[in-house]
Amino acid sequence: MRSPSRVLPALALALGLAAGTTSPSGASDAAPRHPTATASTARSPVAYENVLDLEGVPKAASPGEFNPVNVFADRGAWHAYALPEADDPTTYGGFTGPLYIAQEYPWWLSRSFSRLRLKEAERTLDLAGGGAPRFTSLPGLLRQGYRLDGLDLTLELRFATDRTALVRARVHNSGRTTRTLAADWSGGLLRPEKGPQRDAPALTATARGVAVDFARVREKWDYLTDGTERFQITHREPVRTTLDHDTYRTELAAPLRLAPGAARTLDWAESYTFTAPEQAREGAAVRRALSRPAAVAAAGDARWRRYVAAVTDSVPAARRRLAVKALQTLATNWRSAAGRIRHDAISPSLSYKWFAGGIWAWDTWKQAVGTARFDPRLAESQLRAMFDHQIRPGSASRPQDAGMIPDAVFYNDPSDGGGNWNERNSKPPLAAWAVREVYERGGDRGFLREMYPKLAAYQAWWYRNRDHDGDGLAEYGATVDPANDSAEERRLAAAWESGMDNAPRFDAALGTSVVANQNASGRVTGYSLTQESVDLNAYLAADQTHLAAIAREVGDKAGERHWRARARATHQAVRERMYDPTSGWFYDTDLADGSRLTGRGRGIEGAIPLWTGTATPAQAAAVRDKLTDPGEFATPVPFPTVARSSPYFAPQRYWRGPVWLDQAYFAEAGLRRYGHTAEARALTDRLLTHATGLTGRGPVMENYDPLTGAPLNSPNFSWSAAALLPMLSGR
Repeated sequence: MRSPSRVLPALALALGLAAGTTSPSGASDAAPRHPTATASTARSPVAYENVLDLEGVPKAASPGEFNPVNVFADRGAWHAYALPEADDPTTYGGFTGPLYIAQEYPWWLSRSFSRLRLKEAERTLDLAGGGAPRFTSLPGLLRQGYRLDGLDLTLELRFATDRTALVRARVHNSGRTTRTLAADWSGGLLRPEKGPQRDAPALTATARGVAVDFARVREKWDYLTDGTERFQITHREPVRTTLDHDTYRTELAAPLRLAPGAARTLDWAESYTFTAPEQAREGAAVRRALSRPAAVAAAGDARWRRYVAAVTDSVPAARRRLAVKALQTLATNWRSAAGRIRHDAISPSLSYKWFAGGIWAWDTWKQAVGTARFDPRLAESQLRAMFDHQIRPGSASRPQDAGMIPDAVFYNDPSDGGGNWNERNSKPPLAAWAVREVYERGGDRGFLREMYPKLAAYQAWWYRNRDHDGDGLAEYGATVDPANDSAEERRLAAAWESGMDNAPRFDAALGTSVVANQNASGRVTGYSLTQESVDLNAYLAADQTHLAAIAREVGDKAGERHWRARARATHQAVRERMYDPTSGWFYDTDLADGSRLTGRGRGIEGAIPLWTGTATPAQAAAVRDKLTDPGEFATPVPFPTVARSSPYFAPQRYWRGPVWLDQAYFAEAGLRRYGHTAEARALTDRLLTHATGLTGRGPVMENYDPLTGAPLNSPNFSWSAAALLPMLSGR
């Protein structure tokens, strides 16, 4: 267990710069079009100290698959920090890390790369000499407070740009005599344990500090650099640096002379860049930031005040800290454009090795909806980041897939030596819902016009490549791809396409297989599972409804009529062919004979037709009865992905029982849509209370054990955080 943080007394944040400026990463600092808070209702970030435990220090350069130290980042930076350990004085005076992303994989550069030391008359001042330090995280910044002999030292870290953190150290003379102090900074590398990545980082002294240059390493599954990456510390004041193998010391050139009551602030920037052009651009940005550090800090504080006000509006007071935790989770997982990721986006989790350097399609749809509540421009950017890679007509490699959105996009594609990029399958079609939600928050009709034809092409792909029998009900499936080289690999890719990878309904042992889809000339265009999935078709119906609304907004009356007709037909098909009146639930259906696959047990996907408005009132009431039954889906932590009554229920096996917050949101929102508000509220309150860590300082998890509430899989998970925001506000 980490020691409890010592809370620094709340300080009034500086007034912000004018709203509406654009951040260096391209996301907007403007408030949403439909702001959910005003100046009179905004809740100050100082009310949300330490909503997440950010204390910790790494023991090795590799954080492992799941990083045990929660970190903080902002503005889309590709490096992050934590607070020191309260009971480890060797970590005082610096921020933990940074954790940097070697294109796709997170690594620790140091335990604390830049630790400040103050000396007086050659005597080093003990940072613990005035009592226990106070370590505090606030929305948008990390803070350390030390009380010395007649001196107060405060360190604050914020992000100034998408590549640079700004650190400010304020030294205040609270005594009665003039003090003359020397200051220096020191740190050292945490090297990876094995080569060639072990030899990648190398220290370099610079005119204004120190830098780490990285050698080229192409370890596909562990460490990727091009030899152009650099981490660099730049001080505002003149300094001189000396190196000693893997350690350095930077000394302030002139001493600090402080009269009684006087204070001085030392400012420096910590930048992580990937390419030489980035490094040159960031050098100019750093010079600007260090020329006006107080204004940079004030602008960041103002932005975070707007963020906090937006996510806490309409949220009960007892749940507001959780809303801010969700906000911080999304902000830390924000990655700015880099490599093949061409627009700012949000990764699933910086805390998990395989999630840190990429973005996924249906994660993005859900994350954009949550992000739009506090930054609509960032939400738009996320959607563009996926649609940048929509397969175009005439594609040299997969022309049959025109309109498709790949499953996952990373810093590297396969031509760059990356292994995580995935075009073997797509992901569930929630993109039109996301676009419309973002538009409702941001009001950018130009964005709507931009996305409309792309959304239409995505819909067309589903019916051209995933409706094997042409009956208007689609199937999950797989693409024509070198990796899909066997029936089993195609079945696996098709299960991935659902997003519910190992759900029982996709088990080969229960009869799931794939069939080839062909175009008019007999060419194979892809593969479909031998079942039509209820969630997929309900999602398609919902997106068709959203496309009709989008068509109306952009003035396409014929398109509006077309999409409304398509939506009516799809809703009707799901309602009539996928609902089983005997058991009162919606199921996938057999592709061959249309029978409902009730023998595979009930899954949470059967509640999706409530969220999409597909079900009749009577069907919704029957589904409600299952959702509120403790023997079905009303488990101690409600909304498991597989009903407790199912023979395949496994409370800790990914999609075979654990509670995923996106599916919980769909279920509770579906209940509310049909007027079952009390039941929705009761189940949601139980979930939020008993899912471990949500009410305390633990991270938002990927999923939870439905029987015990134990946290499972990846910590600091973005779509869980995004789903929490509408759950908490009830809208």
